[in-house]
Amino acid sequence: MRNYEPRTRLAVPISRNDPVAPSRLARKLGSSDAVIIGLGAMLGAGIFAALAPAARAAGTGLIVGLVIAGFVAYCNATSSAALAALYPESGGTYVYGRKRLGPAWGFLAGWCFIVGKLASCAAMAMTFASYAAPAFERPLAVVAVALATAVNFFGITKTALVTRVIVALVLACLAFVVFACVFGGSADAARAIPTLQSGWSGILQSAGFLFFAFAGYARIATLGEEVIAPDRTIRRAIPIALGIVLVVYAIVAISTLSAVGAEAIATTATPLAAAVAGGRYAAGVPIVRIGAAIASLGVLLSLLAGVSRTTFAMAGNGDLPRSLGHVHSRYRVPDHAEVAAGVIVSIIVVGADVADAIGVSSFAVLLYYAIANAAAMTLGADQRRATILLPLAGLFGCVLIASSLPLVAVVSGAIMLGFGAAAYRMRLRRARPRSTKSR
Repeated sequence: MRNYEPRTRLAVPISRNDPVAPSRLARKLGSSDAVIIGLGAMLGAGIFAALAPAARAAGTGLIVGLVIAGFVAYCNATSSAALAALYPESGGTYVYGRKRLGPAWGFLAGWCFIVGKLASCAAMAMTFASYAAPAFERPLAVVAVALATAVNFFGITKTALVTRVIVALVLACLAFVVFACVFGGSADAARAIPTLQSGWSGILQSAGFLFFAFAGYARIATLGEEVIAPDRTIRRAIPIALGIVLVVYAIVAISTLSAVGAEAIATTATPLAAAVAGGRYAAGVPIVRIGAAIASLGVLLSLLAGVSRTTFAMAGNGDLPRSLGHVHSRYRVPDHAEVAAGVIVSIIVVGADVADAIGVSSFAVLLYYAIANAAAMTLGADQRRATILLPLAGLFGCVLIASSLPLVAVVSGAIMLGFGAAAYRMRLRRARPRSTKSR
């Protein structure tokens, strides 16, 4: 008899040799689909939204911050891949925390993810609108959220198809940016040499902003119930997507710094457009603006799908209202969770600021991955398939970078997480009398 670990509603095999457990959602995504969705969740966010604040924090030291963020993301990816292969369910670290560390840690991870990704969605919607039509930023951002919600509502394979097209367009745009920066006549490699002038505090802060760009690979892990052969698919897709994005970000960041320098990047809301405008290919600036808008829309599409899956998983365990665990009878997607996420993001868009949204998102998501690394440290060597030093380094790195973010982001994020913890404690208190009475 095979060894199964009980879980809510379904049993999940804990051996990689066991057959894949039944899924509440449709398993339609292969490895290439999972990689594309991961790329769609990452590409664009760091370059078009986080590069400027990273430059303000560290100057050319942002290159060092990029390496730190990439290394921490790799540690997190290794932990997430091992855990996702073992527990191929929707919910990501929410599930892993429950299984490995206990229900309270699982809830905290899920709440961190929801808070962080809702803030990310708002930031991406506003970034899209600011590039596409600055005069109508907030109304257009709300429209973008509504459209992305509708695409996700009609099925995950449509999400993968749309994201594939968006990723191709964004890569083409970034290739043009690199070409224009390198051959535009103003490139100077000396401008891209990293320095420690801002100190390690500034470099770590830049790593926090840039980590915002890498966090999208978790989107792959949250698809645990929608990928084919999750053990093989998730382990393969996460490092491939992360590696591609790290290379792309490094090339674009170095090219942009070489073209205009860190000060020019730090003082504009559109750093890549400014870099292109300073050379002989300035006529191509509209291409960059269009690419930025498309990239932000692609990230928004993937993020909304991811946050709805975690909401769906938490609702199934009673940590959020049960109605959010509803699955559409035709499209086999968590429709109530999709709509709820879209409504909340629209509300945030109306009253939030882009920079603050990015800071809160990074803070919450870094803590989310800290819990993922802690959960991975409880795995055996055969399940982890990597040295325990990687999740240990990931745990330490996440906490260090999160604490280095601007004070407003740390305080705002802590308040939101405290609110979630208080709500969880109240739910336990309400449940305790019923449990006692039933006995």
